[in-house]
Amino acid sequence: MATESPLKGLIPELDVEKEMKRWSHLFKVLSEPEPKVGHTPRNEVWRKNKSTLWHYQAKQKKYGIPLFFVYSLFNKPYILDIAPKASVIEGLTNMGYEVYLLDWGSPGYEDKKIGLDTYIEKYLNAAVKRAIRHSGAEEITLIGYCLGGTIASIYTAIAEEPIKNLIVATVPIDFKPFIGPDQWAEGMRNGDINIDGFIDTYGIVPPQLVDGMFRAIGAPIYFTNYTMLLSRAHDQRYVDKWRRMNKWTLDQVPFAGEAYRQLAYDLFKENKLVKGELMVGNKKADLKNITANLFVVSGSRDNLILEEQSKPIMDLASSEDKTFISVEAGHVSLALSGLFAKIVDQWASSRSNPL
Repeated sequence: MATESPLKGLIPELDVEKEMKRWSHLFKVLSEPEPKVGHTPRNEVWRKNKSTLWHYQAKQKKYGIPLFFVYSLFNKPYILDIAPKASVIEGLTNMGYEVYLLDWGSPGYEDKKIGLDTYIEKYLNAAVKRAIRHSGAEEITLIGYCLGGTIASIYTAIAEEPIKNLIVATVPIDFKPFIGPDQWAEGMRNGDINIDGFIDTYGIVPPQLVDGMFRAIGAPIYFTNYTMLLSRAHDQRYVDKWRRMNKWTLDQVPFAGEAYRQLAYDLFKENKLVKGELMVGNKKADLKNITANLFVVSGSRDNLILEEQSKPIMDLASSEDKTFISVEAGHVSLALSGLFAKIVDQWASSRSNPL
């Protein structure tokens, strides 16, 4: 006499045909050529070593003050121009802004001595001057994303160039709060992690290590992307977005050794930016020197940069016009969705000399 299993009804029956289709979709997605990125037309207007300054012309120019993007040294900036109709840069040029983007490029071993101060004084400074001259404008707006926001803030604190507006998003200013393994923070701040030995030996931080760091900090999110793809591989719109995001996530760049050393010691360990003690060459990068109109954007679902890391610049800067907002977005989705373009326009349109 047959008996029914007590587990019947508790474990769903496997739909073999459905599962075969699911895995077939997944293999198809993973075997396709990489998606194209960087759709918005652009022109090279300046180059130094590996770095390039790109100009994106406004579809119909409506503002006299151009936008100048400073992106992070950790990642490639094409996240800002990831896909048609979801591109931050395309959105802003369609709204009437002239846009410039400084692409730092990928440093090689020969660039191991380039420090943060060199990037700021020799690269960013020269690129901003070139953008002002190229645009014919009398002032410029700097927009910094992630570590690019930190660099843009440091530069604005020492710049002699006419920076009217400073916009920073998902920006670390106070490096005391930390998302990631506690042992990392303790080891770095106590000197247990031998950064000097590593940099002196390898010269640059390889992209594989950069990728590993972000995976550890973002866990378990970084480890669930293929699981999410498996469950939604039949959804073409989701797949297209996933493939572009996955390409960018895996496309890490090396980090110049001396720049990483300064980042680790001056910013992360000593927190000199918040203390007003950071030196860039022979200049003190005190954030109280910032008088440009200031706009700070934080993501409520940001799993890398906390709101409390970004907010201190609001008290430290001397700007009379200061705005802070928190939007429902993650660290990357703010740019990936193109939402950032609309947020920038809402604030910058009245501060960019409308024509």
